[in-house]
Amino acid sequence: MAKNEPGITLIRGARIADAGLRRAEAGDVLIENGVIRTVGTDLTAPAHATIVDAAGMLIHPGLINGHTHGHGGLARGQGDKWTLELLLAAAPWIGGNRALADKKLATQIVAAEMVLKGCTAAYDLYSELPLPTVEGMDAVAEAYAGIGMRAVIAPMVADRTVYEAIPGLHDALPEGLQKDVARLRLPAWQQTLSAMETVLKGWSWASHDIRYAIAPTIPHHCSDDFLCGCAKMAKTHGLAVHSHVGESKVQAITGIKRYGKTLLAHMDVMGLVGPRFTAAHAVWLDDDDMRLAADRGASLVHNPGSNMRLGNGMFPLRRALDLGVNVGLGTDGANCSDNQNMYEAMRYASMLSKVQTPDPRGWASVEECYRAATAGSARALGFEDIGAIAPGMKADIVFLSLRHVNWIPHNGTVNQIVHAEDGNAVRHVMIGGRFVVRDGELLTLDLTKLAEEAEAARERLEALNAGYLDLYNRLEPIVASFCPGMAAGPYQVRRYLCDAVG
Repeated sequence: MAKNEPGITLIRGARIADAGLRRAEAGDVLIENGVIRTVGTDLTAPAHATIVDAAGMLIHPGLINGHTHGHGGLARGQGDKWTLELLLAAAPWIGGNRALADKKLATQIVAAEMVLKGCTAAYDLYSELPLPTVEGMDAVAEAYAGIGMRAVIAPMVADRTVYEAIPGLHDALPEGLQKDVARLRLPAWQQTLSAMETVLKGWSWASHDIRYAIAPTIPHHCSDDFLCGCAKMAKTHGLAVHSHVGESKVQAITGIKRYGKTLLAHMDVMGLVGPRFTAAHAVWLDDDDMRLAADRGASLVHNPGSNMRLGNGMFPLRRALDLGVNVGLGTDGANCSDNQNMYEAMRYASMLSKVQTPDPRGWASVEECYRAATAGSARALGFEDIGAIAPGMKADIVFLSLRHVNWIPHNGTVNQIVHAEDGNAVRHVMIGGRFVVRDGELLTLDLTKLAEEAEAARERLEALNAGYLDLYNRLEPIVASFCPGMAAGPYQVRRYLCDAVG
C-alpha cells in the first residue's frame, strides 16, 4: 500500500452506519495521518485540513474479505456444474503455466474488483506451483500494494494431489490416467517448507499492512509431517494459519476414514488450532468442532456463494455464533464464486441462514452478517485496527450514495447494506485516509489496460493449457461419479436438504 500522505481530513455530514441503530445518523469523522481520531457532530479541523463534503452519503467501514484466492482472477467463468473436487481436478487447466506477470495480473483483477465493491482488505490463499517463490509472492503483494489494499497473503500448499488425498479415487482411475496424474505430483513437504521459509526471510511488505501467513490447503492433502512442520513454522515466526476445513462432505468423510476423527480435531492434534488459525468454509464441522474452535479462539470464515456454487452445503451460521465462534465472511476465489462482491456475500449469508429452518429464532440477523463482514473478518486476518469507524481505527471507509436506487427510501441502514446494496451505490472508497476510488473510478490502476492485458493472457494461457484441458475432460466423468458417490454416504451432521444423518 502506498504510504498515507500526512495531514488531516474531515469527513463532514455523512450518515455513519451503526449496527445499533435502525437508521444511521449524520455525523463527522476526523482523520489524522490515516487514522480516525474523532467521530461526532459539528467537528472542527485546522484551516489546512482537507474537507470532504459527504452530505447525501452513507459511510461504513471497508468490508473485509476473509477468504479469497488471487490466482483465481484469470479463471472466472470456466465451469458450471462443478463440485469442489471437479474444481480441484480442473486446477492445472485453469491455473497452469502462469508466468510471473500472470501472477500479478490475476491478483490485480481480484483486488480491483474488491475495492470497487467496497472491500478494503483480504485474506488471500495464493497457489503458486510447484513451490511458492520470493518473486511470485512479491508479485502478489505488489498487486495489492499498487491498488492500495491491505492483505494477508498465505501461500496455499500441499504435498498430496486430490487423487492421493481422497481414499479410493486414484484406484478408480484407469491405468493410463493414473500415469497422467502421477506427473502432477507435488514436491516433498520439506522442499515446500523450505520455500516458505525463504519467502518469509525476504518479506518486505509489513509496513504496507500486507502480512505473510501459511495455508496448508486442505488437511488430508497434507501429510502429518507437513502439518506438523507448518505448525512449527507458524509458532516459531508468529504466523497465522489458514486452511479449508470441512468445505465439502467428501472432505468430512475422508477425515473420518483417514484419521478416525474430524478434520478440525486432527488439526488440533497437529498443534494448528489456536487464536491465529482460520478454518475456511467449515460447512461440515459439528458442534464439538465449533466448540473446539471457540475454546481455542480460532475463526471460521463463511463463504456462502462458493458453498452454493460448488454444491458444498449450508454452513450453520446461527449455530456457530451461538456456540461463541468468531465468524468472518469471504467470497472465495473468482474461479469458483465467480465474483469478489462482499455485499453479495453478506446477502447470501443472511438468506442461507433463513432457509435452514422455518423458525426465525434460528436465523442470523442482518447485524450479525454485517459484523461478520467487518469485525469478524478483521479478527480472522489478525488486524485489530480495521473493521469499524471509531477513534483509533484506520480510516478504511466506503461512501455510498443515498441517491442511488438501492437507498430509495432509506429505511433501515444495516438491513439495506446487507439485503439491498450490491456495490452499485459505491461512490468513493478510502483506505488509510487516502482515496483509492473516487466518483466510482479506480484511481490506482488503469482498468482499460488491465482488460487488454487480461485478454492477452487468457488467449495465451488457453493455448498453453490445452493439454491440461484434455486431461481434465478425461478425468471429469470419473471424478464426477466417484466423489458424489462418496458424498452419498452418511455423516454425523446434515448440511444438505436431502441428507440423512448417519
